[in-house]
Amino acid sequence: MKVRKTLSLSIVSLGLLVSVSLTLSPGGTKGRGSKLPLNSFFQKKRVTIAVTDSGLGGLSVVAEAVRKMKEARIFKRVDFVFFNALFSNEGGYNSLKTREEKIRVFSSALESLERRCRPDIILIGCNTLSTLYEDTPYSRQTKIPVIPIVPAGVELIARGLKDHPEASVIIFGTPTTISEGTYPRELEKQGFAPEQIRAQSCPELESFIENDPRADETEMLISGCVSEAVQKIPSPRPPLLVSLNCTHYGYSLPFWQKAFAEAGVELLAILNPNSRMTDTLFSPKHGGRHPQTEVRVRVMSMVEISRQKIDSLAPWLERISPETAEALRRYELRPSLFEWKKHIAR
Repeated sequence: MKVRKTLSLSIVSLGLLVSVSLTLSPGGTKGRGSKLPLNSFFQKKRVTIAVTDSGLGGLSVVAEAVRKMKEARIFKRVDFVFFNALFSNEGGYNSLKTREEKIRVFSSALESLERRCRPDIILIGCNTLSTLYEDTPYSRQTKIPVIPIVPAGVELIARGLKDHPEASVIIFGTPTTISEGTYPRELEKQGFAPEQIRAQSCPELESFIENDPRADETEMLISGCVSEAVQKIPSPRPPLLVSLNCTHYGYSLPFWQKAFAEAGVELLAILNPNSRMTDTLFSPKHGGRHPQTEVRVRVMSMVEISRQKIDSLAPWLERISPETAEALRRYELRPSLFEWKKHIAR
């Protein structure tokens, strides 16, 4: 019999935070390769939790998880590893020519992550990589629970649309996330009409946010994405939900709010599943088992993280988790972190 638990999510709206919840089996958001329930995970005194992303957006997931781990006191010690699955600063997964190349490179990264770090659980804090995960060779062989962010994002949108049946949603994401069509497909499976779901690709926005989430160029790109998306909404315009389905986008939340306000659009809510996917890591019945939880954080990357990116993101992370900000400042550069060149066509 599968034990079920409640996963708390949040709807982040303009000036309002509305808590909602959904029920999942332990490890219910895991991929095909995750064969173990999370019961055994919660029985351990010391765990290693890995978060991976195709860039630095997933650090916001790490920061939130660290903060909540210290409050929950479930484990005596938690070692967090942020594993940057970006393979080149000259172009990431969205620049690869075929889907098969993206899958092979990401699978190679996951294999290296498991081999090097021996995590007890892996969170894919990246919508782009989450849409690819089920088709990786790694997903069919690993026994480690793997939690992609996409199911949490889908359920967050679904709850918003159920609460507002007359509404439509605009899904913002990277070119890969949008072209995969995972969000519309999964929402339509739940009975939502295709005309309720709009998807807007934001090419290269994640790179600009990573360089400086508060820069004028970042604001201009977000304004352009919002303007393009709003123009596609037919008149009369229905009530709107907005879903930020790239983990980088939350770093620039004020720009999204400003862009919609300047477009004259009053939103029902802005949905952001970043931090709330980490609720999978917590079980109320195991809370408070230890007087305190010792937390350590490492950041590993095969590509150089520029001083500009560190100085831009560290202050944001510092407000949530000083440990995560410090780990970014002291990141481990590992040029041979995983193999990727043999997986792409020359």
